[in-house]
Amino acid sequence: MADITGKKVAFILTDGFEDSELTSPWEAVQGAGALPTLIAPKDGQVEGKNGHTQAVDAVSADASADDFDALVLPGGVVNADHLRIDQPSVQLVQRFVESGKPIGVICHGAWILIEAGGVSGRTITSYPTLRTDLQNAGATWVDEEVVTDQGLVSSRTPDDLPAFNAKLIEEFAEGVHPR
Repeated sequence: MADITGKKVAFILTDGFEDSELTSPWEAVQGAGALPTLIAPKDGQVEGKNGHTQAVDAVSADASADDFDALVLPGGVVNADHLRIDQPSVQLVQRFVESGKPIGVICHGAWILIEAGGVSGRTITSYPTLRTDLQNAGATWVDEEVVTDQGLVSSRTPDDLPAFNAKLIEEFAEGVHPR
């Protein structure tokens, strides 16, 4: 596994996230030496759909993409639906997209990437119900376990987490991917 010691990784999410899509990548990046930070629209803590709670480290409106080396966008229908209408979160994701820093997204997490203009011209996978949304936003959608396109790592469901985590670490180690 690649070494990402000292890299700062932002996780942007809100209540209703898919628990394992936060905890598994979080443990993977932490285990590879990175420093994960949970960013949410509100302060306090967030709760996953299956009850996992975690403290919020920073609020979206106060966070800067400049302070991080990479981004992870966990899924969960409620999380993704609420996050994509939170303008500070969308703007933060947009800054990551513009920077070329690596981004990992799984399941419904791609909705905020659509809002942030981050999928046009990219090949991506997601939970199957996002296929039309992604295609309408200019992406090429494929049904594969994990897809990488210029630093954008995507997967479909929690079943794909082992492959997703491994590819995240690899792409995060590579760093910025100019488009």
